[in-house]
Amino acid sequence: MNQDEFLAAALRNPVNEIIADELFRLALPDAWIVSGCLVQTVWNALTNRAIDYGINDYDIFYFDPDTSWEAEDRIIRHLQGIFARLNVTVEARNQARVHLWYPEKHGLPYPPLACSTDGIERFLTRNNIGIRRTPDSYDVYAPDGFDDVAGMIVRPNRAANFSPVNYEAKAARWKKLWPEIRVLPADAAP
Repeated sequence: MNQDEFLAAALRNPVNEIIADELFRLALPDAWIVSGCLVQTVWNALTNRAIDYGINDYDIFYFDPDTSWEAEDRIIRHLQGIFARLNVTVEARNQARVHLWYPEKHGLPYPPLACSTDGIERFLTRNNIGIRRTPDSYDVYAPDGFDDVAGMIVRPNRAANFSPVNYEAKAARWKKLWPEIRVLPADAAP
């Protein structure tokens, strides 16, 4: 699977396209639609399931140097209002402030990030991908490529915040929904 094939499959889910278009229109700084909503859409296309099957939420990363909770909350509420018509859960997080709350919530280190793509690199799995609309097309950020997505492989990503417990829980949920995936153990070699 190459970038164009991935993007075509991910955009078969109209919610992904609507969110990407709206983020572009809003010009939210360094905004990306990320995570499972993209990969799971591709898995659904590969397995001939309903295109939105099993998708819990649609994650948005953006990067705003204002790290106050009030600024992030304003964005969260604004986006929830915009996307309410889609009847899906949209979760937006300012990647500039994740290091402020992550260690307390998860008990793990989380060094500060310099941009949203740094956050994409910290997902628990190596099928970590983000897309964003551009004036002419899309940017796709896939630091580990597309092979695991196409091969339906879930592989641990041992970033600074990696948690074997959280990885195993996420992988178990996905395995129930997509029994075709191959989950590598948390201690598998990269």
